[in-house]
Amino acid sequence: MLSEEESFPDGIIQVFLSNLLLSCTVVTVVFLTAAWYIRDSLEIDDVEHKWVFVTGCDSGFGNLLARQLDRRGLNVIATCMTEKGSADLKAETSARLKTVMLNVTDSASIDSAVEFVRAEVGEYGLWGLVNNAGRSTPIGPTEWMQLEDFKKVLDVNLIGLIEVTLKFLPLVKKAQGRVVNMASVLGRVALNGGGYCLSKMGVESFSDSLRRDMQHFGVKVSIIEPGFFKTGMTNVDLIEKDLQRLWNQLPTDVKDSYGTKYLDEYLKAQKFCMGILCSSDISKVTGCMQHALLARHPRTRYGAGWDAKLLWLPLSYLPSFIADLSIRVILPTPEDNRMVYPNQVDVAKT
Repeated sequence: MLSEEESFPDGIIQVFLSNLLLSCTVVTVVFLTAAWYIRDSLEIDDVEHKWVFVTGCDSGFGNLLARQLDRRGLNVIATCMTEKGSADLKAETSARLKTVMLNVTDSASIDSAVEFVRAEVGEYGLWGLVNNAGRSTPIGPTEWMQLEDFKKVLDVNLIGLIEVTLKFLPLVKKAQGRVVNMASVLGRVALNGGGYCLSKMGVESFSDSLRRDMQHFGVKVSIIEPGFFKTGMTNVDLIEKDLQRLWNQLPTDVKDSYGTKYLDEYLKAQKFCMGILCSSDISKVTGCMQHALLARHPRTRYGAGWDAKLLWLPLSYLPSFIADLSIRVILPTPEDNRMVYPNQVDVAKT
């Protein structure tokens, strides 16, 4: 037994306790990380009796997801806007995959799709509803828009998504299945004007409320938040053409306030950013969608793409002035950018 004079110095005891605490913390973090990874990798069984309905499958994310799910053995019902899109998808998939024509802005078209799916799924119900259909243009400075420009995007990306969800929800509840909604990082950070950012923010809110309501019925709701990817929606030529249309219809005084060089500078900035940010590997998005459908414990939100995870999602948590400054650095400044306009009273001179 140590005497009082032979007891350990306080410094040694503190170092020992600090090292012990650090070791316990590291072990705990490693254990929790491993447990989360194992839990996240668990998948559902009996996929041959699972039906998934995916909108917007002519190309892009929806097309690739339909093919991926078909290869996994699920019963996929893919919607297309064109007969060519439907034929091309059928040619690349098994006989299990069915296609149906759907316009998400047409209530009669949605009703027809519901009846088709009900007949296909029978007593099993609908395991997965993937709301992928969407459009991006018109986008640009808010002042360049007409009300109709907002409606074009909102009717597809938000109102159409809501109507499809409401009408298919009884079939999803029957299967205690999944709803997967396509949002965007622009549902967190509004980088431009027009209906796109509004619609994706609406999808975020709708999905959150739906998830909380449906948890009592065993239905899980996931939100996909991709960054920038090379799809038809990010086609620079189409976006530039529409921006030119918006510019051409502006009144002369509005054009003068921006300056003759503004449109060209805006297009250059947009092309530069798209070139840096857009990834061609869209499987990063469809992989998240597939996980939301097949995982036993799907996540609430999926950020897809390096720019989403490292740039836009972190930026969404920072003070607004930082996002404002970041966007101001990227986009050109209007020629007439005075903070005080002629018709305003200069208090200092009165």
